[in-house]
Amino acid sequence: MDALSILQFLQYVSSLVKPIKEFLMNFLIDWWWLIAPFILWRPFYLLWHWWRNEIFFSYIKFVFLEVILPKETKKPLRAMEQVISSIWGSVYDPPDWWEEHIEGKVILSVVFEIISLEGKIHFFIRVPERARAGVESSIYSQYPDAEIIEVDDYTKYVPQDIPNKDWDCWGFDVQLLKPEVYPIRTYEMFFEERPETTEEKRLDPLSPLLEGMTKLNKGEHMWLQIVVKPIAPADYPYPEIGKKEVNKLMKRVKEEKKGTKSLIEMIIDEFIFLFTGKKPPTEAQKSAETSALFTEYIFGLTEDERKVIAAIEKKVSKFCFMGFIRFLHVYKRDSVSTAAKPVVIGFLESLSTTNLNTMKPWGETITKVHKHWFLPYNLFLPRLLYLKKRKMFNNYMMRVPPKFPNPGGTFILNTEELATLFHFPSRDISPVPFIRRVEATKGIPPSTIPLE
Repeated sequence: MDALSILQFLQYVSSLVKPIKEFLMNFLIDWWWLIAPFILWRPFYLLWHWWRNEIFFSYIKFVFLEVILPKETKKPLRAMEQVISSIWGSVYDPPDWWEEHIEGKVILSVVFEIISLEGKIHFFIRVPERARAGVESSIYSQYPDAEIIEVDDYTKYVPQDIPNKDWDCWGFDVQLLKPEVYPIRTYEMFFEERPETTEEKRLDPLSPLLEGMTKLNKGEHMWLQIVVKPIAPADYPYPEIGKKEVNKLMKRVKEEKKGTKSLIEMIIDEFIFLFTGKKPPTEAQKSAETSALFTEYIFGLTEDERKVIAAIEKKVSKFCFMGFIRFLHVYKRDSVSTAAKPVVIGFLESLSTTNLNTMKPWGETITKVHKHWFLPYNLFLPRLLYLKKRKMFNNYMMRVPPKFPNPGGTFILNTEELATLFHFPSRDISPVPFIRRVEATKGIPPSTIPLE
């Protein structure tokens, strides 16, 4: 084919394309208003909800409560699980359709924080003001000798422009390696159950973390943040997710839909009978075969596999929260210790198991950048590291998810897991110094003392 033929062919193609192009342009000019909603509805939906949520939060007040631990407590860790279950009921207030889409209402979160300020440990809970009475009642019902006071947000007492020339930070968000319906190692796995109230004397999951927090230098802080909001199966179908995971582990055959066969299925069955002489199995026969296979597999499960299945079913049977966990180490550049990172990583490993779930730092959020084979890219590493640390510090102060304003980075925790991560240790089981405690026992005056 010579050059002239190629040119003629291109001209022919152009003559075909030109009217199509003109038609599309005219269609867009005349009917853009019909197409635009299908393209813009998603951005409009997100911006609308963001605007309405901002208005909703402008009317919400949060209070910061410090829990001063009782001097002595013999309460088992199960008492803290009961506290968290009660908090679930105090905070859970799901919106209806109008409240969610027009008023911007959302389920509010609760923040549990364990922090060390230069080696002195504090326990904080941030709650919506309307839920304060319920939260305080939940704590006092199990820890009557505790003291709860309203305090300012401690993050305001460090420079707000960290990292800077004097202060630096290191931190990360926590990630689960397995699906969220697999539980972490909880307090019940740290000791054997006994009915005595002194069962907490055996082992406290928080002890390694609290011990490490007391060894910080002056000008050094370590913060653990757990931000969660109560959810129900109607909000997030975690029981169904757990059931699917159990079925997957047990290799259950999906139940076939019962009912009248379609015409095509009946014709196929007749052809099979015509050529093979065998009638297709009935519903009863299929059910019996499935049950036989299931029974055979059940007895083939190992003890460890049965424990995993039981643990998943137990997790999704309790009240659950949706949230995230974050660590942040804030320090003066001239007073940083080397103990912070090993303490935090060791704490996460102590709550992890190979057969259930594992907690680890989420690589995307660690305040660290890696060198690249493309050398010019490495020139921007200091700036990228600065931006990553700023984001981590701001996210901590605002108590927002890792990918804010986008969704993601959250997982479910039930009341037992939260009680493992946040509870009030007794002095007997966890004799960690520098934990603020109530040194005087509160009580009512004798009835013989005149009131006036």
